Amino acid sequence: VFDDIMATRKTTSVNNFWKALANHPDTLERTWSSLKSIMAAGALDPLTKELLYIAVSVTNGCVYCTASHT
Repeated sequence: VFDDIMATRKTTSVNNFWKALANHPDTLERTWSSLKSIMAAGALDPLTKELLYIAVSVTNGCVYCTASHT
């Protein structure tokens, strides 16, 4: 799953959110699969969806989430 996360996000590291989920591999796989489905092109393109994640993170005052999505 980590290899897929890095390939999909075009990065060389996995953030702590995914590392924490790795303590329960089934949850990690299910959550990643769900996120990939949500972020797939649809009525909204992936960039717009990511911008929504950022807006919600900023509105909620979650510094970690804001950094993760930017």
